[in-house]
Amino acid sequence: MSWRYAVRRIAQLVPTVAAILLASFLLIRLAPGDPVLALAGEHGDAEYYAFMREKFGLDEPLHQQLLTYASNVLTADFGVSYVQGRPVLDVLLERLPATLLLTGTALLLSTTVGLLAGMFTATRRRRWPDLTVSGVLLTLYATPVFWLGQLAILGLALGAGWFPVQGMTTAGSDATGLARIADVAHHLALPAIVLASQEIAAVGRLTRVGLRDELDSDHVRLARAKGLAERVVVVKYGLRRALSPVVTVIGGRIGHLVAGAVIIEVVFGWPGLGRLLVTSMQNRDVPIVLGVFLLVAIAVVVANLITDLCYTWLDPRVRYR
Repeated sequence: MSWRYAVRRIAQLVPTVAAILLASFLLIRLAPGDPVLALAGEHGDAEYYAFMREKFGLDEPLHQQLLTYASNVLTADFGVSYVQGRPVLDVLLERLPATLLLTGTALLLSTTVGLLAGMFTATRRRRWPDLTVSGVLLTLYATPVFWLGQLAILGLALGAGWFPVQGMTTAGSDATGLARIADVAHHLALPAIVLASQEIAAVGRLTRVGLRDELDSDHVRLARAKGLAERVVVVKYGLRRALSPVVTVIGGRIGHLVAGAVIIEVVFGWPGLGRLLVTSMQNRDVPIVLGVFLLVAIAVVVANLITDLCYTWLDPRVRYR
Protein backbone atom coordinates (compact mmCIF):
# COMPACT_ATOMS: atom_id res chain seq x y z
CA MET A 1 0.00 0.00 0.00
CA SER A 2 1.29 3.45 -0.93
CA TRP A 3 1.61 5.91 1.95
CA ARG A 4 0.71 8.65 -0.51
CA TYR A 5 -2.61 6.93 -1.17
CA ALA A 6 -3.29 6.50 2.57
CA VAL A 7 -2.63 10.20 3.24
CA ARG A 8 -4.82 11.20 0.30
CA ARG A 9 -7.69 9.00 1.54
CA ILE A 10 -7.40 10.42 5.05
CA ALA A 11 -7.44 13.96 3.65
CA GLN A 12 -10.68 13.13 1.84
CA LEU A 13 -12.37 12.63 5.20
CA VAL A 14 -12.46 16.37 5.85
CA PRO A 15 -14.71 17.47 2.93
CA THR A 16 -16.81 14.32 3.35
CA VAL A 17 -17.54 15.02 7.01
CA ALA A 18 -18.11 18.71 6.21
CA ALA A 19 -20.69 17.80 3.56
CA ILE A 20 -22.42 15.45 5.99
CA LEU A 21 -22.50 18.16 8.65
CA LEU A 22 -24.02 20.65 6.18
CA ALA A 23 -26.65 18.19 4.94
CA SER A 24 -27.59 17.08 8.46
CA PHE A 25 -27.86 20.65 9.74
CA LEU A 26 -30.06 21.83 6.88
CA LEU A 27 -32.21 18.70 6.94
CA ILE A 28 -32.97 19.03 10.64
CA ARG A 29 -33.33 22.81 10.74
CA LEU A 30 -35.67 22.89 7.75
CA ALA A 31 -37.80 19.97 8.96
CA PRO A 32 -41.39 20.80 10.03
CA GLY A 33 -41.90 21.64 13.68
CA ASP A 34 -40.59 24.29 16.04
CA PRO A 35 -38.24 23.15 18.84
CA VAL A 36 -39.28 26.15 20.95
CA LEU A 37 -42.90 25.00 20.90
CA ALA A 38 -41.78 21.49 21.84
CA LEU A 39 -39.87 22.89 24.82
CA ALA A 40 -42.13 25.71 26.00
CA GLY A 41 -45.50 24.29 24.98
CA GLU A 42 -48.10 25.81 22.70
CA HIS A 43 -49.70 28.07 25.28
CA GLY A 44 -46.81 30.41 26.15
CA ASP A 45 -46.66 34.10 25.35
CA ALA A 46 -44.62 35.76 22.60
CA GLU A 47 -42.13 37.27 25.05
CA TYR A 48 -41.24 33.87 26.49
CA TYR A 49 -40.89 32.37 23.02
CA ALA A 50 -38.55 35.21 22.03
CA PHE A 51 -36.47 34.63 25.16
CA MET A 52 -36.13 30.91 24.35
CA ARG A 53 -35.11 31.60 20.75
CA GLU A 54 -32.47 34.06 21.87
CA LYS A 55 -31.18 31.66 24.54
CA PHE A 56 -30.56 28.86 22.03
CA GLY A 57 -29.50 31.10 19.14
CA LEU A 58 -32.58 30.30 17.08
CA ASP A 59 -33.30 33.97 16.40
CA GLU A 60 -30.24 34.27 14.12
CA PRO A 61 -30.35 33.75 10.33
CA LEU A 62 -29.93 30.13 9.21
CA HIS A 63 -26.51 30.70 7.66
CA GLN A 64 -25.25 32.32 10.85
CA GLN A 65 -26.52 29.37 12.90
CA LEU A 66 -24.67 27.02 10.55
CA LEU A 67 -21.40 28.95 10.80
CA THR A 68 -21.65 29.12 14.58
CA TYR A 69 -22.39 25.41 14.86
CA ALA A 70 -19.56 24.41 12.47
CA SER A 71 -17.00 26.55 14.31
CA ASN A 72 -18.09 25.07 17.63
CA VAL A 73 -17.82 21.52 16.30
CA LEU A 74 -14.18 22.18 15.36
CA THR A 75 -13.52 22.69 19.09
CA ALA A 76 -15.52 19.55 20.04
CA ASP A 77 -18.42 21.71 21.24
CA PHE A 78 -21.68 20.15 20.03
CA GLY A 79 -23.86 22.57 21.95
CA VAL A 80 -26.23 22.07 24.86
CA SER A 81 -29.22 19.75 24.92
CA TYR A 82 -32.50 21.66 24.84
CA VAL A 83 -34.21 19.09 27.05
CA GLN A 84 -31.48 17.94 29.45
CA GLY A 85 -29.64 21.24 29.71
CA ARG A 86 -26.28 19.43 29.54
CA PRO A 87 -23.44 19.51 27.00
CA VAL A 88 -24.30 17.28 24.06
CA LEU A 89 -20.86 15.66 24.07
CA ASP A 90 -21.34 14.51 27.68
CA VAL A 91 -24.71 12.95 26.81
CA LEU A 92 -23.29 11.20 23.74
CA LEU A 93 -20.29 9.82 25.63
CA GLU A 94 -22.63 8.37 28.26
CA ARG A 95 -24.60 6.44 25.63
CA LEU A 96 -21.74 5.60 23.25
CA PRO A 97 -20.30 2.58 25.18
CA ALA A 98 -23.66 0.76 25.08
CA THR A 99 -24.00 1.27 21.31
CA LEU A 100 -20.37 0.27 20.68
CA LEU A 101 -20.90 -2.89 22.73
CA LEU A 102 -24.05 -3.82 20.82
CA THR A 103 -22.81 -3.01 17.31
CA GLY A 104 -19.30 -4.35 17.97
CA THR A 105 -20.69 -7.67 19.20
CA ALA A 106 -23.08 -7.87 16.26
CA LEU A 107 -20.23 -7.08 13.82
CA LEU A 108 -18.02 -9.78 15.37
CA LEU A 109 -20.89 -12.26 15.30
CA SER A 110 -21.88 -11.50 11.72
CA THR A 111 -18.30 -11.67 10.44
CA THR A 112 -17.40 -14.90 12.25
CA VAL A 113 -20.64 -16.81 11.70
CA GLY A 114 -21.04 -15.47 8.16
CA LEU A 115 -17.55 -16.59 7.14
CA LEU A 116 -18.01 -20.02 8.71
CA ALA A 117 -21.41 -20.45 7.06
CA GLY A 118 -20.01 -19.38 3.68
CA MET A 119 -17.07 -21.78 3.98
CA PHE A 120 -19.37 -24.60 5.07
CA THR A 121 -21.70 -24.20 2.09
CA ALA A 122 -18.93 -23.54 -0.47
CA THR A 123 -17.18 -26.80 0.37
CA ARG A 124 -20.43 -28.81 0.24
CA ARG A 125 -21.92 -27.44 -2.94
CA ARG A 126 -25.19 -28.84 -4.24
CA ARG A 127 -25.54 -31.19 -1.26
CA TRP A 128 -28.23 -31.00 1.38
CA PRO A 129 -26.07 -29.07 3.93
CA ASP A 130 -25.43 -26.43 1.27
CA LEU A 131 -29.10 -26.17 0.35
CA THR A 132 -30.25 -26.10 3.99
CA VAL A 133 -27.81 -23.45 5.22
CA SER A 134 -28.27 -21.36 2.06
CA GLY A 135 -32.04 -21.43 2.62
CA VAL A 136 -31.61 -20.27 6.22
CA LEU A 137 -29.29 -17.45 5.11
CA LEU A 138 -31.73 -16.31 2.44
CA THR A 139 -34.57 -16.29 4.99
CA LEU A 140 -32.51 -14.23 7.45
CA TYR A 141 -31.55 -11.77 4.73
CA ALA A 142 -35.20 -11.21 3.81
CA THR A 143 -36.45 -10.84 7.40
CA PRO A 144 -36.73 -7.28 8.82
CA VAL A 145 -34.81 -6.97 12.08
CA PHE A 146 -37.65 -5.21 13.93
CA TRP A 147 -40.01 -8.10 13.14
CA LEU A 148 -37.39 -10.70 14.03
CA GLY A 149 -36.71 -8.82 17.27
CA GLN A 150 -40.38 -8.91 18.27
CA LEU A 151 -40.56 -12.63 17.49
CA ALA A 152 -37.41 -13.22 19.54
CA ILE A 153 -38.90 -11.37 22.52
CA LEU A 154 -42.18 -13.26 22.31
CA GLY A 155 -40.60 -16.67 21.76
CA LEU A 156 -37.24 -16.68 23.52
CA ALA A 157 -37.64 -14.00 26.21
CA LEU A 158 -41.30 -14.08 27.26
CA GLY A 159 -42.11 -17.60 26.08
CA ALA A 160 -39.05 -19.70 26.92
CA GLY A 161 -37.63 -17.28 29.49
CA TRP A 162 -34.09 -17.79 28.23
CA PHE A 163 -33.27 -14.10 27.86
CA PRO A 164 -34.26 -10.81 29.55
CA VAL A 165 -36.89 -8.76 27.75
CA GLN A 166 -35.50 -5.23 28.10
CA GLY A 167 -32.54 -3.20 29.28
CA MET A 168 -28.80 -3.66 29.60
CA THR A 169 -28.73 -4.90 33.20
CA THR A 170 -31.18 -6.37 35.67
CA ALA A 171 -33.28 -3.64 37.31
CA GLY A 172 -32.16 -2.91 40.87
CA SER A 173 -29.05 -5.09 40.54
CA ASP A 174 -25.90 -3.89 42.32
CA ALA A 175 -23.69 -6.68 41.02
CA THR A 176 -20.03 -5.92 40.35
CA GLY A 177 -17.10 -7.64 38.72
CA LEU A 178 -17.73 -10.91 36.89
CA ALA A 179 -21.35 -11.02 38.04
CA ARG A 180 -22.05 -7.68 36.35
CA ILE A 181 -20.24 -8.77 33.17
CA ALA A 182 -22.34 -11.93 33.07
CA ASP A 183 -25.52 -9.91 33.60
CA VAL A 184 -24.67 -7.50 30.76
CA ALA A 185 -23.73 -10.43 28.48
CA HIS A 186 -27.07 -12.11 29.24
CA HIS A 187 -28.97 -8.96 28.27
CA LEU A 188 -26.71 -8.39 25.25
CA ALA A 189 -27.02 -11.84 23.66
CA LEU A 190 -30.50 -11.63 22.14
CA PRO A 191 -30.37 -8.06 20.68
CA ALA A 192 -26.87 -8.71 19.29
CA ILE A 193 -27.97 -11.92 17.58
CA VAL A 194 -31.04 -10.25 16.08
CA LEU A 195 -29.01 -7.24 14.91
CA ALA A 196 -26.39 -9.53 13.35
CA SER A 197 -28.91 -11.75 11.55
CA GLN A 198 -29.08 -9.90 8.22
CA GLU A 199 -25.33 -9.26 8.24
CA ILE A 200 -24.65 -12.96 8.82
CA ALA A 201 -26.75 -13.72 5.76
CA ALA A 202 -25.00 -11.08 3.62
CA VAL A 203 -21.48 -12.16 4.61
CA GLY A 204 -22.33 -15.86 4.35
CA ARG A 205 -23.87 -15.65 0.87
CA LEU A 206 -21.04 -13.52 -0.52
CA THR A 207 -18.37 -15.76 1.03
CA ARG A 208 -20.05 -18.80 -0.49
CA VAL A 209 -20.04 -17.32 -4.01
CA GLY A 210 -16.50 -15.92 -3.81
CA LEU A 211 -14.98 -19.04 -2.28
CA ARG A 212 -16.65 -21.34 -4.80
CA ASP A 213 -15.10 -19.33 -7.64
CA GLU A 214 -11.68 -19.40 -5.99
CA LEU A 215 -11.83 -23.17 -5.35
CA ASP A 216 -12.31 -23.69 -9.10
CA SER A 217 -9.29 -21.53 -10.01
CA ASP A 218 -5.96 -22.79 -11.30
CA HIS A 219 -3.86 -21.82 -8.29
CA VAL A 220 -6.12 -23.86 -5.98
CA ARG A 221 -5.91 -26.86 -8.32
CA LEU A 222 -2.13 -26.53 -8.19
CA ALA A 223 -2.20 -26.43 -4.38
CA ARG A 224 -4.28 -29.61 -4.32
CA ALA A 225 -1.89 -31.25 -6.80
CA LYS A 226 0.97 -30.57 -4.37
CA GLY A 227 -0.82 -32.76 -1.83
CA LEU A 228 -1.74 -30.01 0.63
CA ALA A 229 -4.52 -30.74 3.12
CA GLU A 230 -7.96 -29.57 2.00
CA ARG A 231 -8.31 -27.30 5.04
CA VAL A 232 -5.05 -25.53 4.14
CA VAL A 233 -6.13 -25.20 0.52
CA VAL A 234 -9.51 -23.70 1.46
CA VAL A 235 -8.23 -21.24 4.09
CA LYS A 236 -4.85 -20.20 2.70
CA TYR A 237 -5.35 -20.36 -1.04
CA GLY A 238 -9.09 -19.89 -1.43
CA LEU A 239 -10.53 -17.87 1.43
CA ARG A 240 -7.96 -15.09 1.59
CA ARG A 241 -8.47 -14.03 -2.03
CA ALA A 242 -12.24 -14.46 -1.72
CA LEU A 243 -12.31 -12.08 1.26
CA SER A 244 -11.82 -8.85 -0.72
CA PRO A 245 -15.50 -8.46 -1.73
CA VAL A 246 -16.55 -9.70 1.72
CA VAL A 247 -14.53 -6.97 3.42
CA THR A 248 -16.13 -4.46 1.05
CA VAL A 249 -19.56 -5.59 2.20
CA ILE A 250 -18.60 -5.60 5.88
CA GLY A 251 -17.17 -2.07 5.68
CA GLY A 252 -20.00 -0.78 3.52
CA ARG A 253 -22.70 -2.19 5.77
CA ILE A 254 -21.43 -0.55 8.96
CA GLY A 255 -23.99 2.18 8.32
CA HIS A 256 -26.69 -0.46 7.81
CA LEU A 257 -25.67 -2.06 11.10
CA VAL A 258 -25.87 1.26 12.94
CA ALA A 259 -29.27 2.00 11.39
CA GLY A 260 -30.47 -1.42 12.52
CA ALA A 261 -29.10 -0.69 16.00
CA VAL A 262 -31.50 2.26 16.28
CA ILE A 263 -34.45 -0.10 15.81
CA ILE A 264 -33.00 -2.84 18.00
CA GLU A 265 -32.26 -0.43 20.84
CA VAL A 266 -35.86 0.75 20.82
CA VAL A 267 -37.29 -2.80 20.62
CA PHE A 268 -35.08 -4.15 23.41
CA GLY A 269 -34.86 -0.99 25.52
CA TRP A 270 -31.08 -0.85 25.06
CA PRO A 271 -29.70 2.45 26.48
CA GLY A 272 -27.56 3.51 23.52
CA LEU A 273 -27.33 6.26 20.93
CA GLY A 274 -30.15 4.81 18.81
CA ARG A 275 -32.69 5.04 21.60
CA LEU A 276 -31.38 8.50 22.48
CA LEU A 277 -31.82 9.57 18.84
CA VAL A 278 -35.47 8.47 18.74
CA THR A 279 -36.41 10.24 21.98
CA SER A 280 -34.50 13.37 20.94
CA MET A 281 -36.31 13.50 17.59
CA GLN A 282 -39.64 13.19 19.38
CA ASN A 283 -38.67 16.06 21.71
CA ARG A 284 -37.14 18.17 18.89
CA ASP A 285 -33.84 18.21 20.78
CA VAL A 286 -31.91 19.41 17.73
CA PRO A 287 -28.37 19.54 19.24
CA ILE A 288 -28.60 15.89 20.34
CA VAL A 289 -29.94 14.77 16.95
CA LEU A 290 -27.18 16.64 15.11
CA GLY A 291 -24.54 15.22 17.44
CA VAL A 292 -25.70 11.64 16.90
CA PHE A 293 -25.87 12.11 13.12
CA LEU A 294 -22.36 13.54 12.98
CA LEU A 295 -20.88 10.87 15.25
CA VAL A 296 -22.43 8.04 13.23
CA ALA A 297 -21.36 9.63 9.94
CA ILE A 298 -17.75 9.88 11.09
CA ALA A 299 -17.82 6.23 12.22
CA VAL A 300 -19.13 5.08 8.83
CA VAL A 301 -16.59 7.15 6.89
CA VAL A 302 -13.70 5.86 9.01
CA ALA A 303 -14.93 2.26 8.61
CA ASN A 304 -14.91 2.65 4.83
CA LEU A 305 -11.40 4.10 4.99
CA ILE A 306 -10.15 1.13 7.00
CA THR A 307 -11.83 -1.20 4.50
CA ASP A 308 -9.94 0.40 1.61
CA LEU A 309 -6.64 0.16 3.43
CA CYS A 310 -7.17 -3.55 4.17
CA TYR A 311 -7.41 -4.55 0.50
CA THR A 312 -3.70 -4.88 -0.20
CA TRP A 313 -3.19 -7.15 2.81
CA LEU A 314 -5.99 -9.47 1.69
CA ASP A 315 -5.18 -9.49 -2.02
CA PRO A 316 -1.60 -8.74 -3.15
CA ARG A 317 -2.94 -8.12 -6.66
CA VAL A 318 -4.47 -4.84 -5.51
CA ARG A 319 -2.12 -1.88 -5.73
CA TYR A 320 -2.93 1.72 -4.87
CA ARG A 321 -1.02 4.65 -6.25
